[in-house]
Amino acid sequence: MNISKLAEWIVTITTLKSYSPNLIYDMITLSSLKHLRIPFSLFLMPVYFFALALTPNHNDSRILWVFLAVHLFLYPSSNGYNSYFDKDEESIGGIKNPPKVTKDLYWLSQVFFLIAIGIGATINFSFAAMLLIYGLVSMAYSHPSIRIKKYPWLSWFIAGLFQGYFTFAMVYAGLSALSWDVLIKPHVMIPGLLTSFMLWGNYPLTQVYQHREDSRRGDRTLSLVLGIKGTFLFSALAFMVTGAAFAWFFLDRNQTQILWIYLAAMAPIMLYFLTWFSFIRLNATKYANYNWAMGMNYFSAIALNAFFIYYFLENTQILQALGY
Repeated sequence: MNISKLAEWIVTITTLKSYSPNLIYDMITLSSLKHLRIPFSLFLMPVYFFALALTPNHNDSRILWVFLAVHLFLYPSSNGYNSYFDKDEESIGGIKNPPKVTKDLYWLSQVFFLIAIGIGATINFSFAAMLLIYGLVSMAYSHPSIRIKKYPWLSWFIAGLFQGYFTFAMVYAGLSALSWDVLIKPHVMIPGLLTSFMLWGNYPLTQVYQHREDSRRGDRTLSLVLGIKGTFLFSALAFMVTGAAFAWFFLDRNQTQILWIYLAAMAPIMLYFLTWFSFIRLNATKYANYNWAMGMNYFSAIALNAFFIYYFLENTQILQALGY
C-alpha cells in the first residue's frame, strides 16, 4: 500500500472545506461511490439486530457507532475492494449494470476501512482489531494473489463464517465494549453460528446469475460447482437445517411465542424461494437471473430485519416498558 498516497486522501477528505467541489468530484468518481454499494448493507443487518437483541449492556452511543462502523464503513469498504479487483462487466449484488471501476475506488475503499477501524478504536482495542481482521479476510477473498473466492467450498465457508458468526461476535463485543473472549463464549457462539447457517444457505443463491462472469475470471464458486438446480437443492437443505436450529434455540430459551413469529417471518421468504425454484425447474437459464436473486435478498432482508428488531424490543422488554 502507498502510505503517502493514502495519507493524502485522508488529509483531503478531512479538510473538504478547503477544496472546491470540482476537485472532490475529480478525486472520487460516481462509479466508485456506486461500487461501495452502501444500501447492500441492508442484507446483512439481521446479524447486527440479532446481536443487539442478545447484548446485555446497551449503550446509546455504542449502538450508533458500532452500526456506523460496520454498515456504513466496513461493509462498503469490502464491497468497493471486491469490485475493484473483480472488475465485473455483468450484474453484481446491488448493481444491475455496474460501471467500470476506476483507480480511486481502491483508495476510497481503504479510507472507509481506516475510518471503520478508527471508530472501533474509540470503543476498545478488541472491537477495532476484529474490524481489522474482518477487513483483511475480505481482502484475501478478492485479491488476485490469494483470492479465496476461486475456491468453491472454502469461499462459501469463510464468507458464511465471517459475515455470520464472526460479525455477530464482533458486534456483540462492540456493543458492550467486551474483549476477544466473546468469540469462545457459548452464549455468543451458538447464536453466532445460527447467523452463519442463514448465510450458508443463502450465499450460493447470490451466485446463480454470475456463472458466466465467474467462469470468465476463473472463479469456481460453489453455485458453479453445484449447478443451478443443485444450488437450489443445496440451499433448500440448508434452510431446513437453519429453521430447525432456530426452533431449538428459541424453545431452549422458553420463547415459544418468538418461535411462531420467527416462522411467520420466514414464511414469505420460503414462499418466494419455492416459487423461484419452480420456475428454475422449468427453465434454469432463463430464471437464474439478477432480478430474481435480488428479490430473494430483499424479501429476506425485510422479513428478517423486521423479526430481529421485534426480537430486540421483546427480549429487552422495551415493549413491556412502553405498555405493549
